[in-house]
Amino acid sequence: MDGVAGDRVYDGDEAEPKPGFFDRENTIAGPGFNRWLAPTSALAIHLCIGMAYGFSVFWLPMSNLIAGADTAACADIGFFQALTTTTCNWTVSQVTYTFGIFIGMLGISAALWGAWLEHAGPRKAGAIAALCWGGGLVLGGVGVMTHQLWLLYLGCGVLGGIGQGLGYITPVSTLIKWFPDRRGMATGFAIMGYGGGAMVGAPLAVWLMDYFGQDGGTGVASTLIVMGVVYFLAMGAGALSFRVPPNGWKPEGWQAPASSNANGMITHGHVHLSVAWRTRQFWLIWGVLFLNVTAGIAVISMASPMLQDVFGGALVGLDDTSGGLTAAQQAAVVAAAAGLVGLISLFNSVGRLFWASLSDKIGRKNTYYTFFVLGIAMYCLLPTWGHLGMAGLFVISICVILSMYGGGFATVPAYLADIFGTQMVGAIHGRLLTAWTAAGLVGPVIIAMIREGQLEAGVEPALVYDRTLYIMAGLLLLGLICNSLVKPVDHSLHMSDEDLARERALQKDSGVAANAADAARGRFGATGVMAWLAVGIPFLIGLYIALAKAAALF
Repeated sequence: MDGVAGDRVYDGDEAEPKPGFFDRENTIAGPGFNRWLAPTSALAIHLCIGMAYGFSVFWLPMSNLIAGADTAACADIGFFQALTTTTCNWTVSQVTYTFGIFIGMLGISAALWGAWLEHAGPRKAGAIAALCWGGGLVLGGVGVMTHQLWLLYLGCGVLGGIGQGLGYITPVSTLIKWFPDRRGMATGFAIMGYGGGAMVGAPLAVWLMDYFGQDGGTGVASTLIVMGVVYFLAMGAGALSFRVPPNGWKPEGWQAPASSNANGMITHGHVHLSVAWRTRQFWLIWGVLFLNVTAGIAVISMASPMLQDVFGGALVGLDDTSGGLTAAQQAAVVAAAAGLVGLISLFNSVGRLFWASLSDKIGRKNTYYTFFVLGIAMYCLLPTWGHLGMAGLFVISICVILSMYGGGFATVPAYLADIFGTQMVGAIHGRLLTAWTAAGLVGPVIIAMIREGQLEAGVEPALVYDRTLYIMAGLLLLGLICNSLVKPVDHSLHMSDEDLARERALQKDSGVAANAADAARGRFGATGVMAWLAVGIPFLIGLYIALAKAAALF
């Protein structure tokens, strides 16, 4: 009997159409693949989308695009007029909305398309992420070139945010399945790239703006377009190199831990996305991430001005500043504070790999206990270091806090895999990232309200930081309580064997001849060396630049 597929008629005995190049079936690893190549694909994507943390380098140049704009005439321009004006400069606050848009779209897109990604595979999802993030930057560059704010929002914000969301979750499920023995380390590698993306991208953006602005102008538009093309190519290469393990694959000689391991927190079952996000455990972990991120955002947003306000001239060896600071001395203080920003980038990135790897040894729940207990201590000590004039301990405390901020992002995918199983962890992680979106949008507002409320109540500006930090310590205490309430999911919520087989069938592994016992046993070799150099060299350059900036503190 004949069958019909679209407009094509084929005989019933005819084989089904072959999968396309981007389909998941064509990414299942063969015997010659080595699993240590998988993190390089993830890093190629995350180092690009991690530029989100470095976008602040564009805000001031974007607010000075039109030379000779009539300041008086533009003083009362409204938001909707600003969307299309070609005669008035945008304000810094108007362009910074771009960051809020793409952080919002990151969470929304990750939540909406996480389940699709599990079935489509990392190659297709990564390629779409490359097109959206790279293409979004190009479109944003066109918006800057034509001075259309709405186009900047649409390109960098909406389209770029979708690329952010898909790119962020693309490697997670794949890496966890490649490294069942080192789940934390595997996701730590990828998400370390997101934390380090700004270390690479921000200096590149500054250099490009200087280059393109040599004959006048800011060079922002050309920089966004060039970076969009570069990121598209790098992310595309990462997406195309992805391979997934066949179902049932495990590292040679490795056995799954007994159910009693890590206090019974590692499940051997799998919970479907449609069930997982309705469980108490999901929302407790959501709260853990939300509270950890909100407190971290407080330090990120306050670190540089707080260091300058609390220590002032002491940062550059001046004991008596009663007569004020000269312009040169003030510039030196600002440079020292900028060094702290470089250290923050460094610890935010490296902390992701360190803490996530440590979680493989001590367990995910214990890692978050460490974040919250140590974090509460650090937040409460910061005001003390300030009053005692101990700038060194102040800086060290902030670096520890930011390492745990990044570590929270890197550890949570493995936490979800422990609780809900690995089958749909990428989709579940996508839903959980709405906590990041909520913290990114709500956190700064809460912090600003706390600050304004204290100033209106007559609190001295120097003490405003103290009370805000104590409040953030209180948020971490709530996170500690949420984490303590996380328990294993009841076995009745696990997918049955039939449901699991049905879910895996959607990944279309069944028609693949790869033998799970023999797959991915290849050598690391020259290919592995080249792949790690390709992602490692840019990261090390960014690391060097961050350390050079941090040197101003010492």
